Amino acid sequence: MNKDEFLAKVTAAGVVGAGGAGFPTAIKLASSPEYVLVNGAECEPLLKVDQQLAELRSDELVTALSALVKALGAKGGILAFKEKYQGALSALQNEIKDQPNLSIKTLGNHYPMGDEQVLVYEVLGRVVPEGALPLSQGALVINVETLLNVFDAVFRNAPVTHKYLTVTGAVAKAATFRVPVGTSICDIIKAAGQATVPDPVVINGGPMMGKLETDLTAPITKTTKGLIVLPKDHPAALSKRRDLAQMMRIAKTSCCHCAYCTELCPRFLLGHNLNPDKIMRLASYGQTGEGYQKAGQVFLCCECGLCEQACVMGLQPWRLNHELKGKLGPDAAKAFMKAPKSSVHRFRSLRRYPIPKLVQKLALARFDPLKSKFATYPSEPNSVRLLFKQHLGAPSLPTVKLGDKVTLGSTVAAPPPGATGAPVHASLSGQITALDQVSITITAD
Repeated sequence: MNKDEFLAKVTAAGVVGAGGAGFPTAIKLASSPEYVLVNGAECEPLLKVDQQLAELRSDELVTALSALVKALGAKGGILAFKEKYQGALSALQNEIKDQPNLSIKTLGNHYPMGDEQVLVYEVLGRVVPEGALPLSQGALVINVETLLNVFDAVFRNAPVTHKYLTVTGAVAKAATFRVPVGTSICDIIKAAGQATVPDPVVINGGPMMGKLETDLTAPITKTTKGLIVLPKDHPAALSKRRDLAQMMRIAKTSCCHCAYCTELCPRFLLGHNLNPDKIMRLASYGQTGEGYQKAGQVFLCCECGLCEQACVMGLQPWRLNHELKGKLGPDAAKAFMKAPKSSVHRFRSLRRYPIPKLVQKLALARFDPLKSKFATYPSEPNSVRLLFKQHLGAPSLPTVKLGDKVTLGSTVAAPPPGATGAPVHASLSGQITALDQVSITITAD
């Protein structure tokens, strides 16, 4: 299979990044990297999807990686997993023994090891310059579930209709499920035995970069990696509920300019010109910083949230950075990101943040992630609601109308002509019972 055929299958299957912004995978694969890096770091506490999938479907993962390396003309593929993921590593080692162009790289148990730029340095020893992508250093990074979706697209002609996600925290039966895309959050929590605390809150994603989910009837998407149920007064929940104005008021009286946020920032340690303490200094004087000459450095922030854990006063530099990105706009980002290649901080290896310490700091130790196992989802949902925008780019447009019958895997929405996007496929056989500007509902027959 040549590269064009490979990419056509991935495009038709609607494969997007299985976490994060959901960048359409075929666009990323339309490149010529030196190495393909499989990101199996999964550094967000409590989430288990990628490490479990790598153990369960190791043969398919290696088959997909080998085919991808060949299709893109890369020198080789590298499976990057934390050393503690022994089950996954053992299974993968067995699968690659006859694959000379594939190898395994073990990683330390640090946060945010799964950040693309951190991963490229840890695996290849190369620094991605400010404002650049891993491809600038010859690396194409793809995570485990995304690569398995590529396998399904290329070898099974199967589109993305289901999602793996970990449900954990204050639930009766923490587990990783495979569920149809569009299943409601409340139904998935019910499958995990319901919450074990009154008035729970739900974080969609990991405890560090996930968002509070206020509507539990909302559907899961192609990018959902986990649901974490917590008591409403849990520190992680309180942190995510704090608004910018409140944080600015606290910064004005509490920021002691210790610079811990900068000294532990993973991008600063890679040599990038990102200094959260200097932005926070403006906040402490009641300004958001958009007039600051070097405010454009906020575009270097990956919003991993580690600065908040480093701060002795519990401030949130990453939140201010996020706000500034919106105020400055994309033109400021392009103007600022022209720095030369960075030099790694000489003490970087001593400042990597250990996951056990992070778990303790987040007050998550009582939610033991080792209890989370793959589980069979109780039953297919009666209905699913598929969002037209589950990816970076333009929302898809419906290709069906109200009352139509659809079957599992059929296309129900597609990107506008010439636009960046990804098609959406039915995750349930049934009838179109609702259709609006943002979503489509399929009810089972």
